[in-house]
Amino acid sequence: MARYDMAVLPGDGTGPEVVAEGVKVLKAAAGKFGIELNLEYFDIGGDRYLKTGEVLSDSEVERLKEKDAIYLGAIGHPEVKPGILEKGILLRLRFELDQYINLRPVKLYPGVDTPLKDKGPEDIDFVVVRENTEGLYTGSGGFLKKGTPDETAIQVSINTRKGVERCVRFAFEYCRKRNKKKRLTLCGKTNVLTYAFDLWERTFYEVAKEYPDITTDYAHVDATCMWMVKNPEYFDVIVTDNMFGDIITDLGAVLQGGMGIAAGANINPEGVSMFEPIGGSAPKYTGKNMINPLAAIAAGQMLLEQLGEDQAAAAVEGAIMKAVANDLKSLSAGKMGYTTTEVGDLVAGYI
Repeated sequence: MARYDMAVLPGDGTGPEVVAEGVKVLKAAAGKFGIELNLEYFDIGGDRYLKTGEVLSDSEVERLKEKDAIYLGAIGHPEVKPGILEKGILLRLRFELDQYINLRPVKLYPGVDTPLKDKGPEDIDFVVVRENTEGLYTGSGGFLKKGTPDETAIQVSINTRKGVERCVRFAFEYCRKRNKKKRLTLCGKTNVLTYAFDLWERTFYEVAKEYPDITTDYAHVDATCMWMVKNPEYFDVIVTDNMFGDIITDLGAVLQGGMGIAAGANINPEGVSMFEPIGGSAPKYTGKNMINPLAAIAAGQMLLEQLGEDQAAAAVEGAIMKAVANDLKSLSAGKMGYTTTEVGDLVAGYI
């Protein structure tokens, strides 16, 4: 029996509610496929910060480094200034655990509505590989003469050959493993960001020589956004930097039916990875048992896949697809026709 030590960070707002349903489904899949999950819960988030002033301790980081995977609910509290929790928890974990890949599937399931006219599940099925530890998100920069009429703000995008190449290489490998259109698109802005994306483009085409079975192309980020709406069926795997990846994946989430079903992974292929729903903590729905847990459940599917438990991961995805096709009236909170816990019961039951 395979055994995994897993950290669970329920987080803020509705995070604990959706994580509870995700854990319910993970346990159902684990029981069916002979997997043992040893769960350790961490009290990390806005409530603790407001009580203690502590965001994330060094000892907690060290304990998290020892886990096989991290399962995160959501981070974000209305009474905490934006940036404190995000930088102190999410970005710190990505950087210290070197989770250099953000992986975001964009897949429309049968029975789910998309805002795109005349597009269906056969058209919307691609993956975005986003570099996750460099670019504009390193926090490099600062102010000059802050608070004066001459104030200057500088934010620096840092791109290293090592960081770019390992992200690009992961994307090629993932495209090959996915084995669908076998097309990898580099998304950038070579006509304006001439230094950063010169590095990205040169690296991309140098690595491409090692993957003759993968078709490659390039698109500016603005064109990528346009094509995602006009011709989403064109894409298979997109690789891009931190900032552009952040933007186009939220567009992708809308195409696949909204934040209620969008999941993501922060991956260190050689270390500990973290899996989360994308929709945030949604504090206005806290405690109402009406939030959609499918994104958290899908994040659990990605967790199983990363651990190499492909059969269990496929069972979770199949159960999600049955629930949205057969049962849920909507993916929106309060309109599903079921409570949060009932949706979890449905998916676990299908497994």
